[in-house]
Amino acid sequence: MLAPGLVAQLESTRKFFGTTTSIFEEADAGYSPTAEMFSVAGQVAHVADTLDWFVDGALGKGWDMDFEASMVRAKTPRTLAEAREMVDRAFSRAISVVGSASDATLLEAIPNDPILDGAPRMAVISAIVDHTAHHRGSLAVYARLLGKVPPMPYA
Repeated sequence: MLAPGLVAQLESTRKFFGTTTSIFEEADAGYSPTAEMFSVAGQVAHVADTLDWFVDGALGKGWDMDFEASMVRAKTPRTLAEAREMVDRAFSRAISVVGSASDATLLEAIPNDPILDGAPRMAVISAIVDHTAHHRGSLAVYARLLGKVPPMPYA
């Protein structure tokens, strides 16, 4: 069975992201290094939004290619607590969808796939891990710019 191993990857990615971002306080939510960049809360919200986007694209209704709307959603002001809740819901949903998928479904090519070029549906897990790690790294830099030391995510 493929699903348990894929779920384990999602669970560890969730843990690593939560550990790195645990350094932030609510007062940090609006911080961004420049005006055009995501805020701390915006980065976290973007991770949540993109998790849902990947799951929908590979295992749901298909890819939503309206990236401008995605950017607007991420830049919508919110508290850090709200953004963290979004990430928690998105990971829980991803784990549920992937965990209930059959091997046949996970090995099936993603239909009408402009993103992962016909890869099997399970390839979305690598994309989720990579994208989340990218933003975890960005947020570690934000933390350093705020004079904070982000914890080692793997500890």
